[in-house]
Amino acid sequence: MRNIIRKNDQPLYYGWVIAVSLAITETVGYGILFYSFSVFLTPMESELGWSRAQLTGGLSVSLLVGGIAAYPIGVWVDRHGARLLMTLGSICACICVIAWSQVTNIWMYYIVWTGIGLGGAAMLYEPAFAVIAVWFGRRRGTALAVVTFAAGLASTIFIPLSDGLLGAMGWRQSVLILGFVYGAITIPLNALVIRRGPRNNAEKAVEFSEAVTSGVRSGGTNLAEAISGRFFWLITLGFGLAIFSSSALRVHFIPLLTEFGVSASNAAAATGSIGLMQVTGRIIYGPLDNRLSGTGLAGSVFAIQAVAIISLLMGPSVLFIGAFVAMFGMSVGARTLARPSIIADVYGVTHYGRISSVMSIFLTASATLAPVGAGLMYDQFNSYAPVIWITLALAVGSVIVTFVALLEERMLHAGHHRLSQTLQQ
Repeated sequence: MRNIIRKNDQPLYYGWVIAVSLAITETVGYGILFYSFSVFLTPMESELGWSRAQLTGGLSVSLLVGGIAAYPIGVWVDRHGARLLMTLGSICACICVIAWSQVTNIWMYYIVWTGIGLGGAAMLYEPAFAVIAVWFGRRRGTALAVVTFAAGLASTIFIPLSDGLLGAMGWRQSVLILGFVYGAITIPLNALVIRRGPRNNAEKAVEFSEAVTSGVRSGGTNLAEAISGRFFWLITLGFGLAIFSSSALRVHFIPLLTEFGVSASNAAAATGSIGLMQVTGRIIYGPLDNRLSGTGLAGSVFAIQAVAIISLLMGPSVLFIGAFVAMFGMSVGARTLARPSIIADVYGVTHYGRISSVMSIFLTASATLAPVGAGLMYDQFNSYAPVIWITLALAVGSVIVTFVALLEERMLHAGHHRLSQTLQQ
């Protein structure tokens, strides 16, 4: 495969093949393991008789398990690469999605979502971004954009697809079909395409090669040094607040819109459109990431998320819902690129998996609490209005914390610059 596609008589740098493969597997993974859930939430509630909080609790368990597994997964990727891990993750998640279609009691439901959490943690963004960090340096942002550009369409593809399947054959058959689709696509790609890193100097020197080992700093800060600094905790808190806010709205967006009087199909279409706007956000963010501070851009992205939620508070009109979808989607899309870029730029890539995984534990906890918290609040007030107000407050908080992190980052850079000048004298 490495020698089939050529440019100027040289093989295409294999990192780009991996990036395209990851783009496909991440799109299918997020589309089936995460975004399809909101489509099946209401029909599962009707058939199984469980509360919305109990049902969203399954997704929350999945996210929590993924967070707990993040650190050992990060250590494994740093030491052994991601190929075996991502393949096994695909197999595990495939089996569990198929089992999801057969659940009849709550304990089985939560066991299934525990397995989905483990499988997803082993093959979704965290290990995928670690692979990109190793294979790419200066063009890391472009490679991340390739992976996430397609994955940003996951909701656009799989929410309408899931809704169409639901209308044709019910939620159980729909989930069963999606489970087989997931396995057929992700297992062979992860098993056959993913590789640990460039193998030889010739491969590293290929035109357009962006391997970290071909010129970009491959070392960097270790985990202990990273977590001992204030910047790590500030940026983690900023992302955590933003993720809590967005996850609460994203998972409940279809039932929220139906509460506004929007039909279920139109609500699914609106939710799917968020994916299109995620792609737009990544297209805009990519070039800026090469020129401006990633932390400052992250704060700006979180501010857009806050404005989006304000538009949702303005009323259930098409104009305000459309404004929310556009701004919210762009902010979520850009945020996905911002975090791995900040980690790699500030801390280097040798310990990327460990540092990213520790941060991911806290961010996953945030994403875990958000859907079930929103579900409990809905059950309490029988309305999504309190949820919207709380998510707005969290979004504003994320902006404030992230800009404090930006000040801390500038102080760190100033300190490093002074140290460098002292050593040169």
